[in-house]
Amino acid sequence: MAIRSVGIVGGGTMGQGIAVACASAGLDVLLVEKTPELGQEALAGIAEALDRDIAKWRRTESEKRAIMARVGLAEGLSALEPTNLVIEAVSEDLELKSSLFQQLDRLGAPDDILASNTSTLSVTEIAARTTRPERVIGLHFLQPVPKVPLVEVVRGLKTNDDTYRRALEFVRVLGKTGIEVFEYPGYVTTRVILPFLNEAMHVVMEGVASAEAVDTSMRLGYGLPVGPLQLADRIGLDEVMRWMQYLFDELGDVKYRPCPLLRKMIRAGHLGQKSGRGFFEYDAAGHPKPVSSEGRE
Repeated sequence: MAIRSVGIVGGGTMGQGIAVACASAGLDVLLVEKTPELGQEALAGIAEALDRDIAKWRRTESEKRAIMARVGLAEGLSALEPTNLVIEAVSEDLELKSSLFQQLDRLGAPDDILASNTSTLSVTEIAARTTRPERVIGLHFLQPVPKVPLVEVVRGLKTNDDTYRRALEFVRVLGKTGIEVFEYPGYVTTRVILPFLNEAMHVVMEGVASAEAVDTSMRLGYGLPVGPLQLADRIGLDEVMRWMQYLFDELGDVKYRPCPLLRKMIRAGHLGQKSGRGFFEYDAAGHPKPVSSEGRE
């Protein structure tokens, strides 16, 4: 059965990006947030992101109207009953996600797919709270979702082949490439990128180079579109910290032990682009500029 409508639980940055990607591909989207006010904020965030694209000649006004018309707000999880696929995009907390999947399990047809956007957690453990673990899968989108052409399609222990094939076809409909990943802490992208981010933070903490110099070195020296520290800011330093701590706890490998500077910056409220300051400072449009202290005061 082809997926024609998608439910998304969580209207933060990831949820908004997934909604835009789905609506851009012609799929109907129902978005659920904790409160109507947060739902309206999510719609406003989507509209603002589309306006930025229009300002850069990446989209047209008519495309924006078509996308916004396909994204609706749902009041409560029960409103997601008609959808073929529900994607969870809430905070990276195992108990929160597991509890949510337990509730979603009561909805829809037995062959509907329940997907998690988790970047590190166990799909098998999340699925264990449902009566249909064979229909639970990981769909790990990367930020910014509308622009990044990759999705990790993560099989849990009991995810069946039909669920995987339908999820992969859904990813193709979005115009993205899906890679098959078998469950392991951090999957592929998170596991590989975190030591890179962590080492860049250590270089700054040890006074070897400024954040600007580190990012410039990686961009110009290795042809990367964005440096590791700006990437960490974009993800959110608190989120990066959670990922590192989880992988350190799960794998016991010191390369995932969070850099002390990262902890210090989070305690100071410097969470990256979303708070206006991380390893760089950000204006209202999200443009970075260097900071003099680099958090080493």
